[in-house]
This record gives sequence, structure tokens and C-alpha cells, in this order.
Amino acid sequence: MNGAPPKAGRREWLGLAVLVLPVLLVSITVTVLYFAVPFLSLDLRPTGTELLWIVDIYAFLLAGLLIAMGSLGDRIGRRKLLLWGAAAFGLTSAAAAYAPSAELLIVARALQGAAAATLMPPTLALIRNMFHDPAQRRTAVALWAASFAGGSVLGPIVGGWLLEQAWWGVVFLMNVPIMLLLLALGPLLLPEYRDPRPGRFDLWSAVMSLAAVLPVVYAIKQLAGGGAVLEVTGAMALGLIFGFAFVRRQRRLVSPMLDLSLFRDRGFGVSLLTDTLAIFALVGVFYFVSQYLQMVLGLRPFVAGLLTLPAAGMALVGALVGAALVSKFRPGPTIAAGMLVACAGFVALSQVGPGSGDAILITGLALLGGGIGVVQALASDLVVAVAPPERAGSASAVLEAATELGGALGVAVLGSMGLAVYRSAFVAPEGLAPEVARVAGETLGGAAGVAVNLPGHLADAVLGSARAAFTEGMQLSAVVAAGMLGLAALLTAVTLRRLEAGVVSGEDGGRVHP
Repeated sequence: MNGAPPKAGRREWLGLAVLVLPVLLVSITVTVLYFAVPFLSLDLRPTGTELLWIVDIYAFLLAGLLIAMGSLGDRIGRRKLLLWGAAAFGLTSAAAAYAPSAELLIVARALQGAAAATLMPPTLALIRNMFHDPAQRRTAVALWAASFAGGSVLGPIVGGWLLEQAWWGVVFLMNVPIMLLLLALGPLLLPEYRDPRPGRFDLWSAVMSLAAVLPVVYAIKQLAGGGAVLEVTGAMALGLIFGFAFVRRQRRLVSPMLDLSLFRDRGFGVSLLTDTLAIFALVGVFYFVSQYLQMVLGLRPFVAGLLTLPAAGMALVGALVGAALVSKFRPGPTIAAGMLVACAGFVALSQVGPGSGDAILITGLALLGGGIGVVQALASDLVVAVAPPERAGSASAVLEAATELGGALGVAVLGSMGLAVYRSAFVAPEGLAPEVARVAGETLGGAAGVAVNLPGHLADAVLGSARAAFTEGMQLSAVVAAGMLGLAALLTAVTLRRLEAGVVSGEDGGRVHP
């Protein structure tokens, strides 16, 4: 048919393989550091505050700069921004690997987060430019989404294995050869695309977007860590004030950094919400699962990581199945079905305990991965298809910023709920000193720390009570996540019920009309 969009060929599919590399690495980098913390703590001797900044500063800068970088890529060229970002990410990763002090590691991590923000928006936006056929684009986006979700799960496996082979810096150094490969293949396989009428890059909008996102992410992190109410509220209020100012400025600009008209499209808004809720639930519950495997079951990091492989594998399967189904079935019910599959996974995880065996855990993780894979693939495709081609980078940046916030909120909200359950459920054994009982009753890590210096029978009693209390907290977080995804599935099925199968082509200016 003459009016049919052109099909992608071998070069485009090889280019997709190149685009998946930075997505996978950036996603792995978010989680892999948690396993390196004990090792770098022994080497660099950071203070408690410095250690928090080493872990958090990467996510702060990544989330804060995404919108600005998405807009910059639309203006200067998406491939150019991606290659610049690859060079910067490789250099900053090497700097982090060989940082001689905690202060310099914080600086390197901050620069690494800024470089990561230049990598993410161009990858999804270039898929929009390379794959014009709707079915091919959905498959390409599905693979992109699966690599993003799978990277978070693979982080513990990669980190556990590397840390058993070498020093803590290797978790950063592994990025360098991958970035060199991207720099070598990118110019050969990736097309360049920029907005033909870009307008002026508004520096004030970039500053406002950073000032809006950073305090909100900081507030969420403080909430997760039990920060003072005044500090959390003040940071959140500051972020919302700058966010309001950012929105007002976008409405007045002829060439805004963020096209607010995108949010008037139901396909864009609902897809953004469903993707955010899915990541909220996934990251929030995985926060408990990773600790459960190591501190309750006593598994080595690498072995614990292997048990999460079903989630990564099924994320890929779910993404590809979702992309195939949506050509025949309406996107709304298909996304809702994916959420219900993930919901079943969370229900299974709510039954996991020290005596439940591995079958329930693996089944829950597999269902969770498969369902989230469907949701991420289809929601991401809807978001990128809604945007006009010249604004795809900005739309991608909004999706990824929402994903970052969803993950941070998941740890903060579900983590706080689980911690509250732990503190109420922990029962100090008779004969335990009050000050020791107080430390053990705060966290599972605290209980493990004090148990080392206790007599055998008392140590066993403390650890038994702590593990039981932690498991109760994990089970509650899984129940809450299941309830949230169940409600989100209903919302998606209702609000997107009129969106026809296969209509999300983006060829009519990029709009989806429910």
C-alpha cells in the first residue's frame, strides 16, 4: 500500500541493539552500587552523610536534568547528544572507579548522573525516528522497556559477581568498554534527528526544571530515611513552587521546553501514570526482596541475584507479548491485563516467608516481571507515539523523569510502611539490654549488627524476631502494591477503553484520540 509507513531494515535493528546498551547500563548503575557500599566504606571511610550522598547524588542529577536534556537533544540533534553523553558517562565512570576519597567520589557520581541524563531521552526518541511502522515500533519500544526493567533486576547479579572478583571500583569501570562500543557504532548505525524549527533553548526553563525536581527527589529520599517532617515538607513545597513557576513559563514561551499540550491527550497522561505506578510498586517491593534474600535467607549477593532472574526474563517476554497483543486488542485492556498479572505476582510475594520455599518466591517474581514488562512496553509506546516527531525527546524525558520519581516514591512510601511494621512487630527477647533492644528494633540491619556481639541463644532469638518482623513488613508492602495496581488496572481499562487496537501510529501528528 502506497500510504503505508516504510519498514525498518537490518541497519535499524542493529541500531536498536546499540540504543539498548546505554539504557541497560544506566538502569544497572542505579542498583549495582548498593552491593558495593560495604566495600567502598572500608576503603574510603566515608561519614554517614557522605555515604548517603555517594548513593543518592546520581539519582538526584539524573532525575533533575532529564527534561532539560530531552529538550536539548530535540534542538541540537539526538544522536549528537547521545554520543556526547556516552563519552561523558565513560569518563565519569572511570573517575568514580578510581576516586581516592569520599568527597571526590561524590563529585564523580554527580557528574555521572548528569551524563546519564543525556543518554536516556535520545534512546527512546531515536526509536521514534527509526521505526515508522507501528508494529515494528512497538516491538522496538518493548525491547527498550524490557532492557530498562531488566537492568534494575540484573544490577544485583552483576554487582554480586563483580564484587566477588575484584575491588569495588569495577562496578563503575564496567561502563567504560560499553560506552566505547557505543561511540564506535553509534555514528554508523544511528540516524541524526533534530527539530527543524527548534526555537531558542531557554536556560531559565532548564534551571527551573532542575530546581523543581531536585527538592522533590530530596524530600522523597528523606522521607524514606525517616527525615524530619519540617525538612521533608519544606523541600517538597520548594519543589512544587518551582514546578508551578516552570509550568507558567512554558505556557508563555513560543518554543517551550516542555509541550504542555501533550498532557491534554488521555493516552499520554494515563500511560505516564500507569508506568509511574508500575515502577513505584516494582522498586518499592524489590527494596524488601533484595534484603530478604540476603539478610533473612542468608544468601550470598550473587546467589540472591540469580533468584531474581525470573523477573528479568519475564519482563522481556511480557514486553514482547504485549507489543504483539496490542495490534489486535485495545491498548487499555491490554495494559490493564498486564497490571493484573503483576498484581498476582505481588499477591504471591505477600505469601513468602522463611518456611514458604522458593517456588512461591520465583512464581511471584516471574508474574511480577511479566506484568510490568507489558505495562512498561505499551505505556512507553503510547507516550512516544503521542508526541510529534520533533518533540519526541521531550516526551521521552518526561516519561523517564516520572519513572525515576516513581522508583524513589516506591522506596519511600512502601519502605516507610514496612519499617513501621518492623518496629511494631519486633519483640525483644527476655534478657536483652534496653539500649541493645532499641537498636535491634529499628531495622533488620541493626538487629544483625548487635547479634554479632550476643551469646548464641540470645543472638538467635534477636535474629528470629527481627526476620519475622521484616517479613511481615515485606508482606504488607506487597499487599499494598497489589491493591494499587489493581485500582490502576481498572482506571486504565476505563479511561482508555475507546482507544482502538493498532491506532497508535503517531503518523497523524502524533496524537492519540481516545
